[in-house]
Parts: sequence; structure tokens; C-alpha cells
Amino acid sequence: MRLERSSYGNILVIAAGGRVDRVSAEQLGSFLTYEIDAGGRHLVLDLQRVESIGQDGLWEMMSALKRLRRAQGDLRLAQPSDRVRDALEMTGLDDIFRIYESQSDAVASY
Repeated sequence: MRLERSSYGNILVIAAGGRVDRVSAEQLGSFLTYEIDAGGRHLVLDLQRVESIGQDGLWEMMSALKRLRRAQGDLRLAQPSDRVRDALEMTGLDDIFRIYESQSDAVASY
């Protein structure tokens, strides 16, 4: 799994790539936790290059979302791949996360 960080003002964009499986989900969770602990409140997770995501990865995303919302922040998703979108829909998480078709739309939503 690859993670790249960029920022637009106070909005942090994290572009993920590869497979988010049991092992790499922990890496994703640690990365999100670090950014939240460092004061990040407006995060966009770009999922365009994620080939697949398992239950552990979805749990890490949900955990980050809960922490951010308690701190008056949010985690928004951008351009999920078809397989990721399927996973979000099957678990009902597409009703919980704000999902955008492009990274720029997700950034502009803040």
C-alpha cells in the first residue's frame, strides 16, 4: 500500500494506492491517527488507486471518521475505485461517508 500526503490550506489530502488488506490497514490507521493527532480536522482520502479494501481497512476509515467528527472535523472520500465503492455499498458505509467523484470536488466541499 502507498500513501501520499498533500495539503490545500487546512485541508489534508491522503492519496492511497494498492491493496488495503489486514496488514496494510494498520498502516492506513496509523497514518490517519498521526494526522488527526497532529491537528488535522479536514481530511480527504483519495481512493482512486486502491485496488481492493478489506474489512480491516474499512474499520480504520470508520474509526478515523468517528475521531474527526468528535473533534468537529470530517473525513471525506474521493473517487473510490469500483471495488472500493462496492465494499462501501455492501457495508452501508456509503450512507455514512461523504463520497465525491473527484479529489477537487472533495476538497471544495470544505
